[in-house]
Amino acid sequence: MIIDLFSRYVVGGMVAAKECKHLAARLFAEAAARHGIEPGLIVHADRGAAMKSDTLAQLLAALGVDQSFSRPHFCDDNPFSESQFKTLKYQVDYPGFLATLLHARGWLESFFGWHNDEHHHS
Repeated sequence: MIIDLFSRYVVGGMVAAKECKHLAARLFAEAAARHGIEPGLIVHADRGAAMKSDTLAQLLAALGVDQSFSRPHFCDDNPFSESQFKTLKYQVDYPGFLATLLHARGWLESFFGWHNDEHHHS
C-alpha cells in the first residue's frame, strides 16, 4: 500500500502472491500515473528487498522522488502505515483469513473505498 501522509488516503495498493522489485516498481508507476505526481515528493518505506531494489530506486529517481527508509528493527518509524493496518484489521467485516488472491483483492478494494471516502482520518 502507498499512503499519502497528508490526507491518509491509500493512493496505491496491490495484492500479489509474492513480493518482488518489479511488482513494487509497477505499483509506484501506476500510482504516479494515476495521481500525476510532481518531483520533490518523498517515499518513506520499510527496508524490504523490493523497496530497496535498484529497479524501484531508478523509477523513483526518474520521477524526481526521493527515498527515505525506516531504521532496521524499528516498527514505529512508520506509524502511519502501522495505524492504517490496525484500522484494516479492526474493521467490522475483516474476514481474518483471505483464502485466495481474488478474495483478498475484492475485500481490499472495498476496504480502500471505505477508507478513502467514508472513514474519518485524524
